[in-house]
Amino acid sequence: MTYPCFQEDHHPGHDKMVDMQSKGIACRIKKCAYELLSIGNDLMDDAYSWDLMGRDIRLKSMFLYCDLSQLISNVPNDQKKALTEVGNKLFSSIEELDHAVKIHSIPLIRDRYNEAGVILQDLMVLTGVME
Repeated sequence: MTYPCFQEDHHPGHDKMVDMQSKGIACRIKKCAYELLSIGNDLMDDAYSWDLMGRDIRLKSMFLYCDLSQLISNVPNDQKKALTEVGNKLFSSIEELDHAVKIHSIPLIRDRYNEAGVILQDLMVLTGVME
């Protein structure tokens, strides 16, 4: 038994839907990046804020991971490599930032936060090119 092969030309509007979805994902990535960048103002030294900041970083990075993964799947092949490299750097940096928050090291937090901020800005530039 043979099964029909579906090609994209048989689905009118498919490219528009993928493009719209990618724009929505890029918008959420930017929003999440801005929120992560704004955390820098909240670096305080009390137990409640440490826990809250750690949870906030983990939650936002999870959303970023899901959206970035989906965006990478939707973009043309020539953009995948750059996005994947920036994404890998970003999540490695966020992991280090999370560790710094867990050990309550303000100098390390500031250093990792600044590093993650630069990478987030690179990511926003890349996603801006796609809109």
